[in-house]
Amino acid sequence: MFTGIIEGTVNLKKISKNKNNFSYIFSCKLPVKKKDIGTSISINGVCLTLVKFSKKKRNNDLYFDISPETLKITNLINSKVGDFFNIEKSLKFGDEIAGHFVQGHVDDIGKIKSFIKIKNSWQIWIQIKSKFKKFLITKGSVSVNGISLTINNIKNNMFRVDIIPHTFNKTNLNKLKKNSTVNIEYDLLIKFLKQNVK
Repeated sequence: MFTGIIEGTVNLKKISKNKNNFSYIFSCKLPVKKKDIGTSISINGVCLTLVKFSKKKRNNDLYFDISPETLKITNLINSKVGDFFNIEKSLKFGDEIAGHFVQGHVDDIGKIKSFIKIKNSWQIWIQIKSKFKKFLITKGSVSVNGISLTINNIKNNMFRVDIIPHTFNKTNLNKLKKNSTVNIEYDLLIKFLKQNVK
């Protein structure tokens, strides 16, 4: 479980294939310890298991095994060496809940339809699959590449989020543009209500 409050970005260093799975290696400034091996870490909103790490002079290399199914349902399939990804360690007992509950289970891949700077903020319209529109609620929460954001407007099968400078500078949103793909996870509570309340 995560909160959608991004701790920083990591750089994709290497992709390798081992039988049916893939290994992704990310270069990261985030401190990690031996006890972190086997724990869940969110990479672009995808819950992955840290299988090992190696310490370098300035950064740590983080190793994750990724299945073909995970690649199929997330934007990791479009990733290239050198790309930047958002990272967040899993929630621990006593941590502050500053965003919203994010599972790291991606529901959809959205496409950025417009990316406009307005004064000191950015307005982003994201297109999703029509079948997921029922999970959109104005002023509700949504996870975009693992970032906890507020839905400020909805039109057809698109929604708008507004990005403040802190979020823009701390996440990989500053690397994206029109037609970029993003991982979407809809609010857990909204999904529960829509699926269980008649």
